[in-house]
Amino acid sequence: MNTHILQTRELSRSFGAFRALSGMSLELAAGEIHAIIGPNGAGKSTFLNVVSGLLKPTEGEVFFEGRAISAVSPHLRATMGMARSFQITSIFTGLSVAANVQLAILAQHGETLNPFRVAGRRHWDETLAILDRVGIADMADRSSSELAAGDRKRVEFAIALAGRPKVLLLDEPTAGMSNAERKIVVGILRNLAKQDNIGILFTEHDMDMVFENADCITVMHQGQLIARGNSETMRSDPRVKEIYIGEDDHDA
Repeated sequence: MNTHILQTRELSRSFGAFRALSGMSLELAAGEIHAIIGPNGAGKSTFLNVVSGLLKPTEGEVFFEGRAISAVSPHLRATMGMARSFQITSIFTGLSVAANVQLAILAQHGETLNPFRVAGRRHWDETLAILDRVGIADMADRSSSELAAGDRKRVEFAIALAGRPKVLLLDEPTAGMSNAERKIVVGILRNLAKQDNIGILFTEHDMDMVFENADCITVMHQGQLIARGNSETMRSDPRVKEIYIGEDDHDA
């Protein structure tokens, strides 16, 4: 029986003559935290874009719960349970924290509403419950424009949770955050994986964050898989040190 909720098989993506992604295969289980690391230009974001449907693969296939979905639109992938978050948060800064989540809930319920019309208390209990899961229920009435980077990211997570995801695809989830904000966000991600059984696939440059939290680490270089394993294995892998953490070899 297949226990992997998300799989990619020999994914490749070319832009003209440039091959940005070449033969990438990966498996993600429910409740697993899987990090993708590599230097700039390694193909990490391209890989997430193909998995989420923003880009079509030149070759290969994406499977979600055993179903081939490369021809499925990003919108339909979201309704199936695949949520995507970007490095730059994408929320309505002109709306309150609660209104951002309410809009996502309305969409999940198939209800129509002008995004810039006040939603009142529709789905209020559900909204507060989701905000509570990411620790910002007390910010429900605050304007999203007033939030710090870490809190904006938490709003984005709440929006994703409104879609009842089974998989979260995150591009640099702690980018631009202070140490305190980073700890809060990492704690949320760990809870979503372990308590809600959500599979999390993310790219990240913060090696401490990756090594301390990822169940599995995939290393990419020039669009290809270079190495894969747990934190201990990746710390000692000479290929990883050479292409990405090589400066460790020069420490006194």
